[in-house]
Parts: sequence; C-alpha cells; structure tokens
Amino acid sequence: MNTTKLVNTLGQSLWLDNLSRSLLQDGTLAQLIAEDGVSGVTSNPSIFQSALATSPYYADDLAKLKTSEPDAERRYEALVIPDIQAACDLLLPTFEASGGNDGYVSLEVAPRWAYDKSRTVEEAKRLSIAVSRQNVLIKVPGTPEGVSAFETLTTLGINVNVTLLFSVAQTEAVFNAYIRGLTARVRAGAEVRHSKAVASLFLSRVDTLVDTQLTEIGTQEALSLRGKAAVAMAKLAYQSYLNLFHGDTFTELSKQGATPQYLLWASTGVKNPDYHDLLYVEPLIGRETINTLPDKTLAALRDHGKPGLHVEEGMAEAKAQLAELAQRGVDMDVIGETLQGDGVKSFEAAFQKLLQQTG
Repeated sequence: MNTTKLVNTLGQSLWLDNLSRSLLQDGTLAQLIAEDGVSGVTSNPSIFQSALATSPYYADDLAKLKTSEPDAERRYEALVIPDIQAACDLLLPTFEASGGNDGYVSLEVAPRWAYDKSRTVEEAKRLSIAVSRQNVLIKVPGTPEGVSAFETLTTLGINVNVTLLFSVAQTEAVFNAYIRGLTARVRAGAEVRHSKAVASLFLSRVDTLVDTQLTEIGTQEALSLRGKAAVAMAKLAYQSYLNLFHGDTFTELSKQGATPQYLLWASTGVKNPDYHDLLYVEPLIGRETINTLPDKTLAALRDHGKPGLHVEEGMAEAKAQLAELAQRGVDMDVIGETLQGDGVKSFEAAFQKLLQQTG
C-alpha cells in the first residue's frame, strides 16, 4: 500500500486542490484516483485562471463561444462546468461506495458576491442546477454574509464547501450555521441524509502573516513561535469539531441521518521554503478530516510522507503556543479577519483575469 492510500485507512480523505481539462484529458486525475486514493477535487478562480492559461484543450471551445455567447462570465462557466461535471463523473464510484460521504468536486460562486447573502444563495442555486451532479459542492465564502447564505442553502438541501476560513472563531460560526440549517430542514419535514458540507480552513497563509508579525517583534521568544500558529489553530478547530458533532448538540440530527460538517485543511502547500514540505499534512492526519493537496504536496506525501494519527496529539502544546502568541499581541481572530478579506480580494482578482482570458 502506498503512502497516500495509507492516509485513507487512517480516516482522512485526500482531495486534489487542482482541476484542468489537461488533468481530465490526459488521464492524470483518473490515475490519481486509482493509484493514490484521491477522493475529491477542489477548484477556485485561481486554479481555473491557471488552467485556462496553460491547458491547450480550451482554445477551440473558447473560439466557438466568442461567436455565440456575448457574456464573458457565461463563457467562463461554459468552459469550466463541463470540467466539473467530468470530475464528478470520475468520482461517482467513490461517492457511491462511501454512501455519499466522499467523492465531491467543488465549484465556487463568483467572489464578487462574497458580501451579498441573497445573491450568493441565488448563484449557488443556479450553479448547482447547471452542474446537475449529486456529488458537487458549491463553494461559498466564510464571510458573515456567506455564512448566512450557507445556512439558507443547507436548509434548501444544497451541499456546500464553505471556503476562506482562517480562524477557529470563523470555523465555529460555520459549524453552528450548518446545525441551524439542518435543524430548519428537519422542522420543515425534509430529508437530511443527503446533506453534505465541509469547512475549508486555510493554513499556510496564517503562518505567513503571523510569522511577519513575529519577525517584527524580533525577540527570541517571538521568533521561536514562527511556523507554529496554523497547525496549533487547526488542532483546536478539530477539538471544536469533535465537541460539537460528537457531543449532545448534534445527537438529534444524527438520529435523523445527518452527517457532521468535516474540516477540510486548505492552503496546505508550504509558502516558506525553510519549512518541511508536509508541515500542513502529517501533523493534521485524523479521522473525519479532509486534506486538499496541491499537486506538489501530494507528490511529496507519496514520496516521503510518514502518516500517523496526529491531529489529536499535542493539544496542551497547541494551546500554549496560541496563548504565547496572544501574550505577544498576535490576535488570531484579527489575523483571520484580515486574511479572509485578503482572500476575497485575491480570488476576485483571479476571477477578473479569468474573464479577461475568455473575453
């Protein structure tokens, strides 16, 4: 058994943080599913912007669309929705074998609606219908408006990947919105057995910003905390997950067939070359979790990963590290709010480049 499939046996799903027509046409995604146990795919505007810029398989379709579809955003959707559908179809056996617990592909609502609840709901419904696959997750941001939209979408039975989460507080807000949405759905007499949601907590970007602040502080104690904030934060988020979804709060919904909202570790490729390339992988392997990996990080895991159940280890140390950060003026909630705003801007910039590419 290779290393990546060993991770699967420990209860963690590995999703690929990439999608392009090249991966589909060249058989690479099918190979990763078969050989590495990849059981899902995430996409975002940055990923598709890169795909359209580098893959040769879009040119003919784009040329035809330019003569038939006047709207650049609709041209973009006409190019990428078939990719989402093809990936969903490849992962359908995984979806079915897992009883609907795995095998999902994510497609994101346009980032410009990140602070507009009603439009996010409207766009998520439209995209869900357009993809027309039971194993699609519509990505909405974890902004306050996005979280409210997520609650509504859960009540409506639309499955969601809540993205751009950068703190424990943001993650817990999403968990509670999921529970409220499921509860409303049950009260309306609707089925919750097929409801699915994940919460994407971004990691490497947290360390990048925290490390900058620690470097500015400059003391030996501050510098010793570099590269530790994100993993500590993730471990605490996982404890929140366990307390909420394996505690009394979720008991009644569980009896109705509802499943927890799994944590998904996102932004797991290291940005600091001095850090171990599996910093955001090996310490966070645990049951009922997902890690969405860029190609390079997946290759590193395959090559020299040492999987083990570690996400529940070192909790006292993680709490102590976060307490030390707070003592030095590093406010993890402020870090989360800053990075979420930056993330929305970054995805919107990538989305605008996408529209220019299809123009």
